[in-house]
Amino acid sequence: MQASPALVTIVEDDEEILRLVADLLSREGFEVETAENGADLDAVLARARPDLIILDLMLPGEDGLSICRRLRAHGGNVPILMLTAKADEIDRVVGLELGADDYLTKPFNPRELLARVRAILRRSRGGTGETEINRRYAFAGFVINLDARTLAMEDGTTVPLTSAEFDLLACFVQRPRRVLSREQLLDWTRGREADPFDRTIDMTISRLRKKIETAAPGVNLITTVRNNGYLFVANVKHLAQ
Repeated sequence: MQASPALVTIVEDDEEILRLVADLLSREGFEVETAENGADLDAVLARARPDLIILDLMLPGEDGLSICRRLRAHGGNVPILMLTAKADEIDRVVGLELGADDYLTKPFNPRELLARVRAILRRSRGGTGETEINRRYAFAGFVINLDARTLAMEDGTTVPLTSAEFDLLACFVQRPRRVLSREQLLDWTRGREADPFDRTIDMTISRLRKKIETAAPGVNLITTVRNNGYLFVANVKHLAQ
């Protein structure tokens, strides 16, 4: 059975860029919804759940950062690719802190946009190419299902994670008690197109730590190894089917 095409919602007030991105994605077989502001996006979300939101930072009225914050505050875990101006480094960092999964600076190469979109969708849909039937693991009172892409407490309480947060945790769970460099984590979660000097990994780890601490106060699973990277200190057990 052929999988249905991914639905991508583009939130952009520049008509030329909106049309360019919409036409590009449509030609590549994606379903596309467009919105020019936060209110338009809310109308789209009321009738459909997109697989990815491409969100411009500078929008009239409610800006992209506020929209991202609002979506994450209400538990939304739809992947978000944020478009930013090249000079807006601080806003990019804030966007990542608020829960954006990736960012792309304007002006951008259409092929790079396509690569980012496909990489995010591949990760969020669990497209790892692995054939293992059961990938459920337990650690420190949590249970993660790599195929269903869910994290829960042992009592069944769900811990909501963004796509980027889940990808990062999955890397740690599959490589516990081993120091992983930022470059390795970038490669495994975002692919080789990632900029090794960006702060995506640091911001995502910060968010992930906060969510784990909120779900299980006092639990510190990810430690920083100075000048080397990060270490997932929990003992991880593979759960039988």
